[in-house]
Amino acid sequence: MSKLSEADLIINPDGSIYHLNLLPEDIADTVITVGDLDRVSEISKHFDSIEIKKGKREFITHTGYLGKKRITVLSTGIGTDNIDIVFNELDALVNIDFATREVKKELKSLDIIRIGTSGAVQTDIPMGTILASSFGLGFDALMNYYMHQISGDEHSLLDSIKSHFSHIKGIHPYLTAADQGLLQTIGKGMEQGITATAPGFYAPQGRQVRAKNAVPDFISQLNSFKEGKNRITNLEMETAGIYALAKTLGHKALSVNAILASRVKFEFSSTPEKIVEKAIKMVLERL
Repeated sequence: MSKLSEADLIINPDGSIYHLNLLPEDIADTVITVGDLDRVSEISKHFDSIEIKKGKREFITHTGYLGKKRITVLSTGIGTDNIDIVFNELDALVNIDFATREVKKELKSLDIIRIGTSGAVQTDIPMGTILASSFGLGFDALMNYYMHQISGDEHSLLDSIKSHFSHIKGIHPYLTAADQGLLQTIGKGMEQGITATAPGFYAPQGRQVRAKNAVPDFISQLNSFKEGKNRITNLEMETAGIYALAKTLGHKALSVNAILASRVKFEFSSTPEKIVEKAIKMVLERL
């Protein structure tokens, strides 16, 4: 393969990748992503040792050890636009030779676990639930810009989803399954379901403040979908991009959601920190 240009792969003068400010040796084979940069230290405080602390913009990274296992925790910021940056740069760090600017002959697959917050769209999922996303359903436009393939099961489920939402103009959803190995180990015993990913926090998630919402019944459209055992359980802003890009780049991904709100009961948790801490401990205990 030809060399990647300096415009396609931007490397800082110190040899680190452009946005994340990381060197290839800075990241572990297991990566935990969080949206909130303050949550990085809430996870790394559980490590037995921390060897690396780096940051640039909203991208804060801690790498250390939990027992003998090396783990990287990285903040992505909000939205699939940031997931595009983080996942491409994580992949470059392990699968591109920065000296030659060529893709390595032997590719590495990372285990990537998102620990994030989310709102439930089903009445029987209470606040405080820790939910593993069986699928990521994207209502954003990220994957319009990538060639990606989906399995037969994903295709069949996506066809049903597209039919369900066909009356909403301009929406072209995409769907990707979680890595089954991670879902069956880290996600074992958790509530599971389809996680919908929106391109914004307010109207794109069915909220209305002052600007008029063009799809005022979006939450009811989400919770009324059902195909066999599959239903849409929760709504947030990163999971679908994580699943789709991970699969496209050959990595394994799982999204673990701390449910802080009920979108159908119009409630928000009074103890969000405790719920997030519960999710963090569950993931770390299973790694």
